[in-house]
Amino acid sequence: MGWLDPVFEGLSLLGSLGLIWIAIAAVLALTGRSSRFDLLVVMAATALGNLSAYGVRLAVDRPRPPTVYPQPDPLVRVPLDPSFPSGHATMAFACALLLAWGRPFRPVLALYSLAGAIAFSRVYVGVHYPLDVLGGALLGLALATALRWLVRGPRRSARGLRAG
Repeated sequence: MGWLDPVFEGLSLLGSLGLIWIAIAAVLALTGRSSRFDLLVVMAATALGNLSAYGVRLAVDRPRPPTVYPQPDPLVRVPLDPSFPSGHATMAFACALLLAWGRPFRPVLALYSLAGAIAFSRVYVGVHYPLDVLGGALLGLALATALRWLVRGPRRSARGLRAG
């Protein structure tokens, strides 16, 4: 067991169900740095991210690394569904984009760093290939952009999430 194993196991768990992103959005709403509506948008992004990733997984049907390659036991329970794209990465990058939109550089860097760490954790713990998390990240960014456009409209979407 490597010294980083617990770190990446924790990050993998942290990204499950998107609860960390909902918690961040809730704190921002409670402190007045975001609205309750933005919290609802992040909650919708976690649900839509999970559903869209699952739909693509069923269509692509790529087996997970432990079922293809002999390797040490993965650090977390291996999900039974297919591998591509990573639902953790989809939710993480969708929520990071929504929460980062219109914010200063430091919070944006922190949000995307957390999303990247959660995505990488899925490769580290042995349940995804690197392209699974890249595909999930791109799906999440596309989903968040579309969701933002639908919620705010094309003109208001050019401004920050909190704008208007």
